[in-house]
Amino acid sequence: MKLQDWIRTLQIAAIYMGTIVGAGFATGQEILQFFTRFGSWGTYAIIAATFLFIWLGYKVMLLAHQIKAKSYEDLNVALFGKSLGSFISLFMLVILLGVSAVMLAGAGTVFEENFDLSYQLGLIVTCIASFFLLRHGMHAIIAVNAIVVPVMLLFTIIMFFHTVDMPNTMSFMTIQTDLPLWTAISTPFLYTAFNLALAQAVLVPIGAQTPNPSVIKYGALLGGLGIGFMLMVGHIALSAHMPGIQQFAIPMGGIARNMSTIVYYIYVTIIFAEVFTTLLSNIYGLALQVHERSKLSTTIIIFFALICCYLMSQLGFGKLLAILYPLFGFISLGWFLLIARKRLDPINK
Repeated sequence: MKLQDWIRTLQIAAIYMGTIVGAGFATGQEILQFFTRFGSWGTYAIIAATFLFIWLGYKVMLLAHQIKAKSYEDLNVALFGKSLGSFISLFMLVILLGVSAVMLAGAGTVFEENFDLSYQLGLIVTCIASFFLLRHGMHAIIAVNAIVVPVMLLFTIIMFFHTVDMPNTMSFMTIQTDLPLWTAISTPFLYTAFNLALAQAVLVPIGAQTPNPSVIKYGALLGGLGIGFMLMVGHIALSAHMPGIQQFAIPMGGIARNMSTIVYYIYVTIIFAEVFTTLLSNIYGLALQVHERSKLSTTIIIFFALICCYLMSQLGFGKLLAILYPLFGFISLGWFLLIARKRLDPINK
């Protein structure tokens, strides 16, 4: 591949990682609930999830490339057929709006609980920044992820070296659980299905706009490995602090606070940045989908989508999370199975 292809590969990997890593991942709650609470089985579940992120992320983007998808509705029609595919896309449109509201509420909560600023101020600042950045489309998402993802990886490495010095470093391979084995076996599939179903809103346009399939392949490989690396480091750190770490609403924040005040505030800023990148990706995917259906200006769609998110975020971060995430997790499993079974045309270049 040429130099510009490798640059594009790194951009795809960064966007993939930035889209998957949202509020739940950054706080450590997702890692704790999906992996660490299963003890040593969680380690193997993360390895399985990493392979699934590489394989299925690649399939989503390559399928979008092959059918020249303009939005994720085109992908769902290819998977489910026209009638059911259109219904699933409409359902996902509603959920995307809901999850965007969750991300916005998460940003407001960071302002309120960690920076001692107004919740409403956090919502308004995030909405304004999102609106002006999203007017530049995919270029804005690439630019933001080019900054956030390297910083996120750097902090992950710092967290890793901090954990290595602890006496309980190897707990992730020895810790036991009373939970049934079948739940640990199912968790990588549930976790990957939920996150990839959301991420398709931005992975589909990336795949469609990338002319070289090899760039898609290596972008999915690097992005999936990056996600797996961050999952594993978070799991190792949380395992070393089990079971006491389960009492924290933001488990990774509790670990960061023990390192130093400076590290804690850097980490909180990273949480906000990760929430922000996921919000940008979701609103962008939503705007493309509504534009495809209505032909309205994407700027107008983005404006009203952010207004809706602002109104919904008045319910609060916790309530939105509890209502919307289980609902979307159910439909994600069917989508996951169809993506896994879908045959792809061979790559010609």
